Amino acid sequence: MSESQLSTDQSVGLVAPQSVVFDQSIELTSKGVLHGFELAYETYGELNSDASNAILICHALSGDHHAAGHYGDADKTRGWWDTMIGPGKPIDTNHFYVVCSNNLGGCGGSTGPSSTNPATGKPYGPDFPIVTVEDWVHTQTMLSDHLGIQQWAAVMGGSLGGMQAIQWSISHPERLRHAIVIASAAKLNAQNIGFNDVARQAIRTDPGFFNGDYYQHNSNPDRGMRVARMLGHITYLSESLMGQKFGRNLRQKATFDYEFTPEFEVESYLRYQGDSFVNRFDANTYLLMTKALDYFDPAAQTNDDLTRALAPAKTNFLVISFNSDWRFSSERSKEIVRALQSNKHNVSYADIDSPYGHDSFLLENSDYFELMRAYMTRVRGDLADENKEGR
Repeated sequence: MSESQLSTDQSVGLVAPQSVVFDQSIELTSKGVLHGFELAYETYGELNSDASNAILICHALSGDHHAAGHYGDADKTRGWWDTMIGPGKPIDTNHFYVVCSNNLGGCGGSTGPSSTNPATGKPYGPDFPIVTVEDWVHTQTMLSDHLGIQQWAAVMGGSLGGMQAIQWSISHPERLRHAIVIASAAKLNAQNIGFNDVARQAIRTDPGFFNGDYYQHNSNPDRGMRVARMLGHITYLSESLMGQKFGRNLRQKATFDYEFTPEFEVESYLRYQGDSFVNRFDANTYLLMTKALDYFDPAAQTNDDLTRALAPAKTNFLVISFNSDWRFSSERSKEIVRALQSNKHNVSYADIDSPYGHDSFLLENSDYFELMRAYMTRVRGDLADENKEGR
């Protein structure tokens, strides 16, 4: 199948977000406590009679629960993984019931810093506790129970979403049959932690941040958010793609103006990305999500032994990396694969040729999509075999 054909499959169409409110208090890894919380989520496809065909999609840093379909304007509100999820697509909603939730601490409907704190009647702001990947997995199990899903056919995600799939396999090995880890890592290296801190400092030093209490000051750290997003976007793209896409091309001019306005096309593109991000994402949520990335390290509990950390897993794994991704390099995926192999876990691995850098996991690529399609066919086959044997 050619790349031009990949996007022609039918979309799940018009979708609507749902939400569930949990009244019970939960203690987070950071020892912070939330006295009840809400999770926003979307579902696509139909859950079968024994709830065995459910797929959990875990979103990345700036993602949310809107993974597929649209909200009425197909061009502007299409889900972030709409090319991957839908009838006839690799994650085929003719066969699977797909669930994607907005992580706790988010800004897409789940309880987060911009939500009202019932104790004060004001937004949580900087009082919202730090959340971790472990906390997200815990709240996702609560959502699973709410939906009547005791075991997922697969849990999957890219980047930060892949970390959640890893954590699922450790924390709840009996509750998933396949884990699909895409463009991810078992922990961030120093360079990635550094990138995240520079982004946070851009936000926290913005005069409009007000120590995270900008909601009460009718303000927003727009400049810091723009810089954070521009920095992040540079790291998501490969050097070769940026060269091909922009080079040293000037923006609607033939010569330099010798001033500090955007002159190169790449400058204009990054500023556009920064401006659009400011309008859709909450700054405090961005701080929380990057901290969760930094803290994720399951081997920290096993004296930095990833093999021991992954020993509890009982699921089948698919690990995918992209050869132009320097933010989450192929070697980081291979570390996961080697640890799984040391445990004699069933793992498949592919390093995909792609020019798109870290963003590759979000974009259409014939090799990538055919691999996902083949693996999901295997997931369906496992379901059929288990049904024959009697689950």
